[in-house]
Amino acid sequence: MSRPMLVAATVLALAATAHAGPPAGQPLLVVLPPEVLAQDVGADGFVIAGGLYSGGGLTWMPTAGVQRLGGLSARSISRDGRVLAGTGIDANGKQNAAYWPEGATTPRFLGSFTPDAQACDLNLSSTFGMNDDGRVVVGLGWNGCRHAHAFRWEEATGMVDLGSTVEGRASRANNVSGDGRIVVGWQEHPTGFRMGVKWVNGVQQLIQGPGGFPVGEAFAVNRDGSVIAGTNCQPEVFDSVPAGWVWTEGKGVTCLPVPRPAWLIDRPYSVLPETVSDDGRVIAGAYSFGLDSEAVVWFDETPFFLKDYLQSVGLTNAFADWVNTGFLLGSTRDGRVLVGYGAGPTTFTGYMVVLPEVP
Repeated sequence: MSRPMLVAATVLALAATAHAGPPAGQPLLVVLPPEVLAQDVGADGFVIAGGLYSGGGLTWMPTAGVQRLGGLSARSISRDGRVLAGTGIDANGKQNAAYWPEGATTPRFLGSFTPDAQACDLNLSSTFGMNDDGRVVVGLGWNGCRHAHAFRWEEATGMVDLGSTVEGRASRANNVSGDGRIVVGWQEHPTGFRMGVKWVNGVQQLIQGPGGFPVGEAFAVNRDGSVIAGTNCQPEVFDSVPAGWVWTEGKGVTCLPVPRPAWLIDRPYSVLPETVSDDGRVIAGAYSFGLDSEAVVWFDETPFFLKDYLQSVGLTNAFADWVNTGFLLGSTRDGRVLVGYGAGPTTFTGYMVVLPEVP
């Protein structure tokens, strides 16, 4: 059996069983070709969406390798792996939210809030998330440099401005629930702080932390919007241990502190939960100071640095010669398959982790 077919068969076998808790067996680590940066995953792990480090949207499959799509990058992929969304450069040289319907090899550009909307420098719109069936796209739209707001797009409505609840301040949509109903992201405070918010039926709601103050921006949301995760759990409290957060319907916000390990230089890191499983038991993201970043995965709200976890369960050489493991950015709905990218031995490189069966 060829190596691509062997990888495909292994992925299928491991992804077929349901995730039920902290993994007890040995996971699978698949390193992508150099400069292929993974950002999302569909088709139960068989299609990865992302971009080249030098620019250009792509998909990667274990049986077909890299397929170039044009644009700048593919940020999101539908759960069946057939529809993609990202960002590209339009015919006028403006950065524009891009959409690849099923079978498309070049992007369709979504524009901004009105046909005559003006770019801010080269920025007209950008995609940050898409729902499970690929019908709803969310992100940031511009109309001149004073109007930067979250958007929600679908074919029936076009690009809808989700507005700002603070006059003269920006907002942005970072993601959308799998069913397309709940949009999550941030609203800029008058001080410039990015408050975590969700939009329900187009109405913005602040996400309150344990102290009654808004948490930092929201990045991840599950299929029905009952689990949301983001960064900066208690911005009103000075704490040397950075923390992300997870909000669960009926429970509210739980902080996710991540102490700095001794092997990392002391810097002002942020905890960035970027993706969450439907049941909320697997959360993945990064412990980041810009590109000086290490991937983190939480099992039942307990954090593990990805490299440490993989090496502790038998993959002793995992990322051994890498500068860092970077960011985990996408996952399947069951949390079994995680994708991201980091600083490899010679350049930025993507990877996929398939978690083992759990008793």
